[in-house]
Amino acid sequence: MTDRIEPVSVSRWIAASPEEVFALVREPSRHVDFDGSGMLRGALDYGPVEGAGDVFVMRMYHEQFGDYEMANTVVEFEPDRLIAWEPSRHDEEAEHWHYRWRYSFSPEGGGTLVTESFDLSSSPPAACQATKGGTVWLEAMRESLARLDKLCTSRPAAG
Repeated sequence: MTDRIEPVSVSRWIAASPEEVFALVREPSRHVDFDGSGMLRGALDYGPVEGAGDVFVMRMYHEQFGDYEMANTVVEFEPDRLIAWEPSRHDEEAEHWHYRWRYSFSPEGGGTLVTESFDLSSSPPAACQATKGGTVWLEAMRESLARLDKLCTSRPAAG
């Protein structure tokens, strides 16, 4: 029997509707605005994700790897409720780790409970080891949700 790797998740209540928060997350060109990892450099694709099967490419940077690109295949999509994608290297051949980023949006108390998850349940042992079961991303996930909160709740003053 093998041990199942459970997703790691972070949640935050945001004083905005699920529709407003979902609209930002489904727009790849906005990901750099709320990325808490500091690795995103921009989207190669513009326009919102429309459904499962869509692919959007992000330019990335990591000190160990330098500049690279990730193709993100949308694997779950429920408007205003859920979006998830599975990244893989776009610019070169590399082992596919089959991990998944997921955002869920639940109406709660006049706002939205947003949960970001990193799921390694289909990943090879090397991916689990390299990310310490996904826990290496927890602080970046908290920062991403804080930035998403600020984007959703900072409104320009009426003029």
